[in-house]
Amino acid sequence: MMKDLIIRQEKEEDYPEIFNLIEEAFREMEMADGDEHYLVDRLRKTEAYIPELSLVADLNGKLVGHILFTKIWIQDGEQKHPSLILAPVSVLPEYQRMGIGGELIQEGHRIAVEFGYQSVLVIGHEDYYPRFNYRIASNYGLKAPFEVPDQNCMVCELVEGGLEEISGVVEISELFY
Repeated sequence: MMKDLIIRQEKEEDYPEIFNLIEEAFREMEMADGDEHYLVDRLRKTEAYIPELSLVADLNGKLVGHILFTKIWIQDGEQKHPSLILAPVSVLPEYQRMGIGGELIQEGHRIAVEFGYQSVLVIGHEDYYPRFNYRIASNYGLKAPFEVPDQNCMVCELVEGGLEEISGVVEISELFY
């Protein structure tokens, strides 16, 4: 971890800076839809929002990164199992490739386990997320509710066996569509 980097829960007064940070982080990304900063604003207003899992990376008083985990469900026959989705993780371009995104992911995972969550889904880059134990979701019998290439729909078991005997369609907020 960078010496002066602090990972903490976002505060309401951080929202404008977070909005700009996310917009800047995704501006040049080819896989981005340009809506990520608005998505975070909209997700904060839903029941899926968990304030403790909306984190910022603060470097000497400047917000350089943000991550959001929101609640989702896995519909397994008649049963629904709670899970999380990681989206988005954002780091200012000049601070990318310094491990800040990884610090945000790992701290989010730690807090998610404290809250009793056993898994996290991500729709993301197949070369990046496996570093954090994300694996192809279909290998666990999980299916996204929309078309997404198998290698980009991944899940991480936060606790060993967290997805044992759970399979089905993931229910994600319609805001992601």
